[in-house]
Amino acid sequence: MGAAGYLLSPLSWWNDLYLNIPLSYAAAWALSLVYKPAFLPAFVASYWVTNIAGLIMMHKGIERIARKEGTERKYSKRDFLKDLAFSFIYTLLIIVLVKAGVIKPIDEYFKK
Repeated sequence: MGAAGYLLSPLSWWNDLYLNIPLSYAAAWALSLVYKPAFLPAFVASYWVTNIAGLIMMHKGIERIARKEGTERKYSKRDFLKDLAFSFIYTLLIIVLVKAGVIKPIDEYFKK
């Protein structure tokens, strides 16, 4: 659980290209099939959900390990602020890319 959480969390910033953004894109695309204007809000919301889920999974996984070994590292306020900053920066990047037309619903790529 901790490893999967790490991969989804903003602590592994490199994974966004491979996991969080594709997962968020898929969710946004699916919702845009029903309501096209929801693409950008759904993209941003699902991106945040993947990051938050990753942090929670990582925290719970580390808690389980720490309980067995008798040591525990607390998730500090500084850690939280750093994670929040990374998520905010990536969110801004996603918004810019969607607004610039670089990222769009998949059916938009095939329109002339």
